[in-house]
Amino acid sequence: MMSQLDELYQEVILDHNKSPRNFGALDSANLQAEGHNPLCGDKVKVFIEIQKGLIRNVTFQGAGCAISTASASLMTESLKGKTVQEARKLMDSFHDLVTGQDEESYSCEIGKLAVFEGVKKYPVRVKCATLAWHTLQAALNQDKAPVTTE
Repeated sequence: MMSQLDELYQEVILDHNKSPRNFGALDSANLQAEGHNPLCGDKVKVFIEIQKGLIRNVTFQGAGCAISTASASLMTESLKGKTVQEARKLMDSFHDLVTGQDEESYSCEIGKLAVFEGVKKYPVRVKCATLAWHTLQAALNQDKAPVTTE
């Protein structure tokens, strides 16, 4: 029998996969990066518009599995209006969440992203969930090399 959290996880993942938020190129982006998960073929490109130290807008393009697409969609929703420092902290918390690391570190700030907690049960899916986040990090670091999960 599925727990309520598992059901919520499935609903949110499926919703964001079917109707991804903030999908598309961003002409006003001043940072961007590309990422690829060769294991399952997920590809993502993240576009970020930063003004006065705040993430004004963030979008993504690409194709991938439901977890990869939903993660990118929820990531873009979670980052708007945050500082780069807050974005990096959220990125670390998300990584801890999906890898089963220090649970106290993310309990209060992770918000809707908590639905990805179930990913830690499937280590091969962690790369799907974190691809957009690693790509975001590359964009923030202005790293021009494409990100790969391998």
